[in-house]
Amino acid sequence: MSAPAPEFLHFTTHKSLTQRLVLSTLTGRPIHISQIRSSSPTHPGLAPHEVSFLRLLESVTNGSSLQISYTGTKLTYMPGLITGSAAGLGASGDVIKHNIPASCTRGVSYFLIPLCMLAPFSKAPLNVRFEGEGVITSATQSGDISVDAVRTAILPLYEHFGILSAKLELRVLQRSCAGAGGKGGGGVVELRFGSQVRLPKTLHLNRSPGRVRRIRGVAYCTGVSASNNARMIHTARGVLNPLVSDIHVAAQYDQAPLVSSHDKSDPKARKRTGIGFGLCLIAETASAGVIYSADVAAPPEGGVTPEDLGLQCAYQLLEVISQGGCVTRVGASTVLTLMAMGSEDVGRVRLGREIVGTEDLVVLGRDLKKFGASSWGLRDVDEDDSGDIIVAVKGSGVGNVGRKIA
Repeated sequence: MSAPAPEFLHFTTHKSLTQRLVLSTLTGRPIHISQIRSSSPTHPGLAPHEVSFLRLLESVTNGSSLQISYTGTKLTYMPGLITGSAAGLGASGDVIKHNIPASCTRGVSYFLIPLCMLAPFSKAPLNVRFEGEGVITSATQSGDISVDAVRTAILPLYEHFGILSAKLELRVLQRSCAGAGGKGGGGVVELRFGSQVRLPKTLHLNRSPGRVRRIRGVAYCTGVSASNNARMIHTARGVLNPLVSDIHVAAQYDQAPLVSSHDKSDPKARKRTGIGFGLCLIAETASAGVIYSADVAAPPEGGVTPEDLGLQCAYQLLEVISQGGCVTRVGASTVLTLMAMGSEDVGRVRLGREIVGTEDLVVLGRDLKKFGASSWGLRDVDEDDSGDIIVAVKGSGVGNVGRKIA
């Protein structure tokens, strides 16, 4: 008697593609996605960064099956087991090297955030190095956050789920900004995720976030004058100093990465790319240890002064703080996904009203329900007039199928 054919979950459009692939891999449910930019007359089907993410998914899993239509507008994905780096950390041969093409217009955080959601459920520690002409470590115009924001605002959230932050490391070996036309950067980033769990702990993060006690940050520039860092920091501090006394922003300068010029007459010719500058700010509260982040980078076409960028980042940080809650918009999808994958108990997290109402979270809630998770429970916070909402999520108990129970 043959095994029954798997039942596919059907989705449309390219929106939330990585989110649906991650949920499919975690739950073991195969998916079929159609109408991927089918109405585009010039660039139908999967974009270069989406194809690159699919290849990354194949690298960290075993037994996954992908089928892409001739036009690239249809995708069928059957997930396998998340294996990570088979040999574990510490050896030189267990680094998964992922090359991102020069045509990529998304920051490396587009790959890092979904990969970090898969890593706790991996059979072995996960160690991935992103390299190639398409690696952009800064924030991008398409809404991606910088590597610094991932390291300081996203990775600390995993500590709430019993995932040891001491075993999480994100290193920037070569910084880069978006190149000409927003494509490519030439950076090098390495992620080491050595903390795997059977089931994430139930999260209870529903207390008041408290007052901001300190602000930290990184100002970075590649291939431009190092004085841009000081100008960004000075302007940002001019806004934030009257509000918080404990402020420290580090300055980092890197040479612009060297990549091939693709000159057929001289194959060894190289050029500088990824030139630019940016600023990442992190605010931490006193009582609950809540982290708020802001992230801006100069556009590839230029025309923005360091003073404008410092001012924009400072005001963006104040806006994020004013939205309230214990988790910001950039980290909300990570927290809610891990809560849904955890033990069969009800966890609670406090989110700002504006964050709950975003399209990203509404789509996430619908997708989780389609993959078999429970619906969310929402209620207003009664203790104060902040307008925040308590989101209750019941875990589905999926957990890590490749890890033995201790």
